[in-house]
Amino acid sequence: MSSLLMPKATAVWLIDNTTLTFEQISEFCNLHVLEVQAIADGDVGQGILGFDPILNGQLTQEEIDNCCNDATLSLKKSASSLPENKNKNKGPKYIPLARRGDKPDAIAWIVKNHPEVKNNQISKLIGTTKDTIEKIRTRSHWNISNITAKHPVLLSLCTQDDLENAIIKAGGSIETDSDEN
Repeated sequence: MSSLLMPKATAVWLIDNTTLTFEQISEFCNLHVLEVQAIADGDVGQGILGFDPILNGQLTQEEIDNCCNDATLSLKKSASSLPENKNKNKGPKYIPLARRGDKPDAIAWIVKNHPEVKNNQISKLIGTTKDTIEKIRTRSHWNISNITAKHPVLLSLCTQDDLENAIIKAGGSIETDSDEN
């Protein structure tokens, strides 16, 4: 369930147009009871126009009537006919120029400590090409003599959770002792 749209304006409308208790309004609008009472007294929310929750589909008149008749009931937000918001994939994160040279070191650490992790998982985790990963695996990278295995989390190239999820997905086990290498 998503949060209420304009809770104080909705509280103003409910106070002005219904006989709901302060507790019912505060629970529905996610406001403190004293704040709802201050809105009713005119101490808070002066100049806020009431926002009709019936017109915008957050409540039904039947729900309000039922709660007005029984003070023990609490208001329930109406189900929305709109589709749920989908979290958009942010895409590849930006790595500063100074940190891009650390990618081969992070790849070498993953390949050394968790060889079961596939190239496409490393590519997504570190943000590099599969070709670079394969060259580091086969030790044919142009700069292999200068590459030292360093933990990708310590290099700020990925988060610990992302790394652990990739290792678990590849079928490996997470050992706290080997993570400090």
